[in-house]
Amino acid sequence: MLEELRITGLGVIDDTTLRLTTGMNAITGETGAGKTMVVTGLGLLFGGRADAGRVRADPGRAVVEGRLRLQGRLAGAVQARIVEAGAEVDDDGSVLLSRTVTIEGRSRAHVGGRGMPVSMLGEVGEQVVAVHGQSDQLRLLRPAEQRAALDRYAGPEHEKLLETYRQAWTQWRGVVDDLADRRRNARERSQEADLLKLGLDEISRVDPQVGEDDELRAEVQRLEHAEGLRTAAALAAQALASGVEAADETPDAVQLLGTARRTLEAQASVDPVLGELAARVEEAATLVDDVSAELSAYLGRLDADPARLEAIYERRAALRGLTRKYADDVDGVIAWAEHARSRLAALDTSDDLLEELDRERLRLAGHVAELAGRLTAARTEAAGRFAGQVSVELTGLAMPHARVEIAVLPRGAGRDEPVIEGLAAGPDGADEIELRLIAHPGAPALPLQKGASGGELSRVMLAIEVVFAGAGGPPTLVFDEVDAGVGGQAAVEIGRRLARLARTHQVLVVTHLPQVAAFADRHLVVAKDTGGAITTSGVRIVEETERARELARMLAGLPDSDLGIAHAEELLAVADKEKRGG
Repeated sequence: MLEELRITGLGVIDDTTLRLTTGMNAITGETGAGKTMVVTGLGLLFGGRADAGRVRADPGRAVVEGRLRLQGRLAGAVQARIVEAGAEVDDDGSVLLSRTVTIEGRSRAHVGGRGMPVSMLGEVGEQVVAVHGQSDQLRLLRPAEQRAALDRYAGPEHEKLLETYRQAWTQWRGVVDDLADRRRNARERSQEADLLKLGLDEISRVDPQVGEDDELRAEVQRLEHAEGLRTAAALAAQALASGVEAADETPDAVQLLGTARRTLEAQASVDPVLGELAARVEEAATLVDDVSAELSAYLGRLDADPARLEAIYERRAALRGLTRKYADDVDGVIAWAEHARSRLAALDTSDDLLEELDRERLRLAGHVAELAGRLTAARTEAAGRFAGQVSVELTGLAMPHARVEIAVLPRGAGRDEPVIEGLAAGPDGADEIELRLIAHPGAPALPLQKGASGGELSRVMLAIEVVFAGAGGPPTLVFDEVDAGVGGQAAVEIGRRLARLARTHQVLVVTHLPQVAAFADRHLVVAKDTGGAITTSGVRIVEETERARELARMLAGLPDSDLGIAHAEELLAVADKEKRGG
């Protein structure tokens, strides 16, 4: 639940804090006082689009901060996602969220004290808060939104089936597009394939090996400088150990080290330190002997072979021919060849391959059609349950003779869209969903946008939300004047339904109806202050002793009217009885 919301510098709100409770929170106030800014602030806090025009010139930025307590069935998943993103959740399960928007339009977000992309706020918001306002009612009039709403209601097993269908449809569409492209661009593909084959043939004749150019470069260095290398190695070997082209009887390094070792060992009995040094000299003699042996082997391998040198020159010239055409080095040429072979397979327009793709297309089409049929059946079953439950709720919202029905209709094929076994199947199935209202017995079933007035649409929206709440969904529900166009007994019933929702959810409702506000567990008033040079608004909690006066103000604009207060107290009594289950 959302425990606290602080808004600064947004619209008419300078700096105010809303302390919210579980159950139902009603937010009221005079027209223009800034009630809408509360909902706007909630939208910003949970990743909504920022409007720099809403930011107050002083201080030049709007800040919305909220403390969210994670609890219930969604807490684990939301907390895991927050921690995965690098933020922290307090020991009591609460997390701080923040959104800043400057007057220039720049936006920043923080979760658990860490800077985050704004999309992270949106991810959290999708799990914990659902906002419903007049714009949401308009959204629900779109067929795609109605289909999505029915799919959510149908439950997790249905959503798994929908995901399986989407994967199969994507695979089928990929094969269809690939087959069409191969047939449509056969000539261009053939020309590209011919060029790739020429390149692969040339590379195949040379047959470059990984790292070959570096190895050849090193070998050329040795062959071109063979005499100088031979002289250096021979002189070094002679100095270390005689017998390799020795020109005189000068002692070599091995002999001198042997003399040193023996001399030290002769005095080791007098001073043990000399014995330790003698051992180290012996180690040095062993090392020198090893180097001498390796120099002898090196001289044996060293060969100034002119024929080999010429062959390397020719090989490097052939490799340079490849690197001029295909890549910067030999390894790049080999990589080009691997890519070209893969590309050749993709360019294949042979009859055999086209027939194989066509068989795969037909196989996948059958699978998609079968899944689409299962989706239609599942949606039809869910539509009956959903419509029945919404109609029951409408009875309690002073629309006793109204019924809702949901039509599951065949989807029309889009432009240039292939048809699967007679079905115009799209990425979400082969169905269009239409929410219809039968206003009274004998009335035709009309689409919501044609059959519902503003007040009726508000009540249908609330009835749908009540049904959704019973099927799960976010734990916090926000209603922004969904009671517009409603009054009298219908307004009381809306308040009663919101109160029932508040038994299992945290409910925030922005309302102008006292019949609705009377059912609140916490009543907050947005009040405008025009005493200064600039109009500002703040939010205060209406204590129990003040509630009757506030409701009287909402009823007749007369907070001190005895008759108005009596009417307000009657409303509060009805609401209290309802909340106590009476």
